[in-house]
Amino acid sequence: MGKQSKSRNNMASISLSEIGLVESPYRQKFGIPRQPGLAPAAKGRIKLLGEVNSPDAFKSIEQYSHLWLIFVFHETMAQGWKPLVRPPRLGGNVKAGVFATRSTFRPNPLGLSVVKNEGIEIIKRQVYLNISELDLLDGTPIVDIKPYLPFADALPHASSDFAPTPPSTQVEVHFAELAKQQLSIIEVRYPKLQVLIEQVLLQDPRPAYKRNKADDKVYAVSLYEFNIRWQVNHHIITVLDIT
Repeated sequence: MGKQSKSRNNMASISLSEIGLVESPYRQKFGIPRQPGLAPAAKGRIKLLGEVNSPDAFKSIEQYSHLWLIFVFHETMAQGWKPLVRPPRLGGNVKAGVFATRSTFRPNPLGLSVVKNEGIEIIKRQVYLNISELDLLDGTPIVDIKPYLPFADALPHASSDFAPTPPSTQVEVHFAELAKQQLSIIEVRYPKLQVLIEQVLLQDPRPAYKRNKADDKVYAVSLYEFNIRWQVNHHIITVLDIT
């Protein structure tokens, strides 16, 4: 009994340190794809911190095409956790237990995401891990990085009742003339910005309960330093402007 109590006390005192910070095109939570890999054009990097800022810590990492990132939900952690949440895949109106979802409101605000490994880069002794296909907010603290192992991590016969397949929407993304003109200038610096905008908006970032309803609201998502305003009309998303 004494050993069990001691073990519980040790668990309660566990602390984690940031080993890196994400630099991402996603500057706000709204608009981030709800799972990794849904916007392949999303590219970012992890700036390594402290003792982890060492090329030795990443020796041989090029052998892996993908990596697991364990991170902190830093924007929502102050709100605490909820035993029941409303998963977007259930329309936002049905509750499920937090451990049956990937909700950010967890007892320990940790997330798990698989990203594509784009290699190590060193700039003036600063080590960066370049990644793509990410679904992480800019500034997200990373607490661990692990190789993705296809033979163990990809389970073709696994099942999931309310999220059996990737999310699908019936929307199309169009660009207004003003947005096209702005893109022609911006894409000199960001050559795949249009592709990223399309991939993000094809997920229809609006709250689930608003889908398939008349909606004349003008929405905005932040990508890099740009504010993208858009509107939905009969399953067509029109990008109005990019500022």
